Amino acid sequence: MSTKQIRNIAIIAHVDHGKTTMVDQLLRQSGTFADHEKVVDTVMDNNAIEKERGITILAKNCAVTWEGTHINIVDTPGHADFGGEVERALSMVDGVVLLIDAQEGPMPQTRFVTKKALALGLKPILVVNKVDKPGARPDFVVNAAFDLFDKLGASDEQLDFPVVYASGINGWSSLEEGAPGEQWGPDMSALFNTVLKHVPPQKGDPAAPLQLQISALDFSTFVGRIGVGRISQGTIKPMMDVVVMEGPDGKAIKGRVNQVLTFQGLDRVQTPEAGPGEIVLINGIADLNIGVTVTDPSSPAPLPMLKVDEPTLTMNFCVNTSPLAGREGKFVTSRQIWDRLQKELQHNVALRVKETDEEGIFEVMGRGELHLTILLENMRREGFEMAVSKPRVVMKDVDGEKYEPIELVTADIEEQHQGGVMQALGERKGDLVNMEPDGRGRVRLEYRIPARGLIGFTNEFLNLTRGSGLISNIFDSYEPHKGDIGGRKQGVLISMDDGEIFTYALGKLDDRGRMFVRANDPVYEGMIVGIHSRDNDLVVNATRTKQLTNFRVSGKEDAIKITPPIDLTLEYGVEFIEDDELVEITPKSVRLRKRHLKESDRKRASR
Repeated sequence: MSTKQIRNIAIIAHVDHGKTTMVDQLLRQSGTFADHEKVVDTVMDNNAIEKERGITILAKNCAVTWEGTHINIVDTPGHADFGGEVERALSMVDGVVLLIDAQEGPMPQTRFVTKKALALGLKPILVVNKVDKPGARPDFVVNAAFDLFDKLGASDEQLDFPVVYASGINGWSSLEEGAPGEQWGPDMSALFNTVLKHVPPQKGDPAAPLQLQISALDFSTFVGRIGVGRISQGTIKPMMDVVVMEGPDGKAIKGRVNQVLTFQGLDRVQTPEAGPGEIVLINGIADLNIGVTVTDPSSPAPLPMLKVDEPTLTMNFCVNTSPLAGREGKFVTSRQIWDRLQKELQHNVALRVKETDEEGIFEVMGRGELHLTILLENMRREGFEMAVSKPRVVMKDVDGEKYEPIELVTADIEEQHQGGVMQALGERKGDLVNMEPDGRGRVRLEYRIPARGLIGFTNEFLNLTRGSGLISNIFDSYEPHKGDIGGRKQGVLISMDDGEIFTYALGKLDDRGRMFVRANDPVYEGMIVGIHSRDNDLVVNATRTKQLTNFRVSGKEDAIKITPPIDLTLEYGVEFIEDDELVEITPKSVRLRKRHLKESDRKRASR
């Protein structure tokens, strides 16, 4: 077995701090891509939803070679809702690169992943990115990062971290600060050399019994289930007999490895053998699950199963029962929805699914609104059709008292919007923890607020800040129940009939509120067609047509003026609805409806 030089690192960053662009540059400059090859700007964000939103959802791997050393790079999501991905990614690495925007400084979701990394004893390398942009303040960022590590309980060794200044988009890094507006270093070599110097090499023994923990799963129609993980000790080869164990006390299943692959750039290449420290992909074993250890049958050495934080939000996924059901989707039955959720559970470790007493309704628990809506978005793109309820928080019972999840919220806003945002967060039972003006007309507010209070707050926040505010939140702890929180302030407009909505009807309803539907959209009894301008629900005739007579009318007085409708997205719908409402999701449409479609049923249910 050749003792190959290997380093395994994870890259941590808040959403939009330039992590994916940085990984692209590392791939380019390490010679992984030839000069004539075009690298898309977001090589790592290769999932359709990731490209659209510009965020990382799934933890992904790639590898580069620098001065004879094989460096495995694991891309971690920056959003706390995808914590299940983060925890698995960190189990494969020996060091972390923390990437922070030179202007914004550490953000709460950086804090989330960093806390996990420090708890595992990983030593951080701080990369201050975007130092070339106006408003960059690298000294402030380094000090803020030190304070953050200290707050998170870092050891003295972890607090003695190296700092690299970089501009990911321009492809350079430096260990020293330079003059503003200039290039501080020639290329990314300063970052590569820092990784080689500060990330420890793997110390496992190639001759010891095999120990490989599966941290991620993939699937191929050719070879079936593929397990991804890091070898702690021993050597793995194709056609080798192994045993798969669920922790030291779990069951053991015998199997045989078919192929062994490693990462080279973004490609997977077959290898005759792999040793300690290597991140490998294996196939041929049907019973691979996340957290299991693939080990030697003669002297098994299983590792403890991976632990993942508990879910904090739950939603009901129901079969679509609206009059328009089955027109646009391919998969509409409860069995198809259940099978798809079971398939998702195999690799989405932070998700929980259980059946309810009611037929065709499943309770799905996740780490946050985004975690669940991304799953729904993937399902609708695959052709699924269903209805979902308003998200609810997962309560805990501690000594007979009800405890609820509390979130730590950071809002970056302009000073002129401060009053409105503070009032709105106060109404939702938020407690102000910290307020920090940046001296340039913006202020950063930190709040602790019940997770219930954040459901539906994003849209209100964007309206209060005229779209200029940034908000992010992260789970903090469970605390005693904080009492009732007020819901939506406006009622809705509900259709009284089935049919098609006409421009004439829209013109008559325009002064009643904002609409969700356009002319010629199909509507049905009980469907929500708009937001009422007052606080009560109103049943309206959305299918009204003009009475035709044989009198001629001048066109001028008959011109109908209509306010453009609200663009109804999946996230907006899930945040907007109340407990007695559902979001109907199909591959082509998102509609809102009342749980009980007939008005008489709604009155009976409200008694």
